[in-house]
Amino acid sequence: MSLPEEEITRLFRARRTVLQMLQDRGYAVEKSELEMTRRDFIDKFGSNLKREDLLVLKDKADNPSDRIYVFFPEGEKSGVSVVKSYITRMKADKVWSAILVLQKGLTPAGKEAVSEYGRLFRMDVFEEAELLVNITEHAFVPQHKVLSDEEKKALLAKYTVKETQLPRILVTDPVARYYGLRRGQVVQITRESETAKTYNTYRCCI
Repeated sequence: MSLPEEEITRLFRARRTVLQMLQDRGYAVEKSELEMTRRDFIDKFGSNLKREDLLVLKDKADNPSDRIYVFFPEGEKSGVSVVKSYITRMKADKVWSAILVLQKGLTPAGKEAVSEYGRLFRMDVFEEAELLVNITEHAFVPQHKVLSDEEKKALLAKYTVKETQLPRILVTDPVARYYGLRRGQVVQITRESETAKTYNTYRCCI
């Protein structure tokens, strides 16, 4: 039985945004995947696809041993059993990061499980509705670049400031979540200027 057209479109758009997100986080994503049309999506997965068929596994472009899973759980709400099953798979495959794309979110117990395993495994949780549009492509969202540890160190030395003296960006900020920022990481924000072509500001994730 085919899925409703609206649901297929929603899954297509959410998966496309996730792939763009992975590329922006430094993972190797094929150009053909990013340019996949809705028609290509249906040809690949079928019109009666299951969410689990949309599974993604990618390597960091500069470090193939750094891998990430993207899971699309079935069911409106995901609980402890779903989280534990993914943790088991990640542990077996030695993958320490994952993104969960959920229909309606996690149950309270599911949230506790994600937090409990967070010491060893990172799980970023998004609802499908949050991924229908890539927020970084919005006209009012300036360009962001996550600094490496070396770039952060050089920045602090250049301006002789401490990390705590930088303006802040919350780890819960939509852009911070998109880039997968961790507390202590610094992001460079490039904006348009009336007097110069562009100018940079910096924010530290808290």
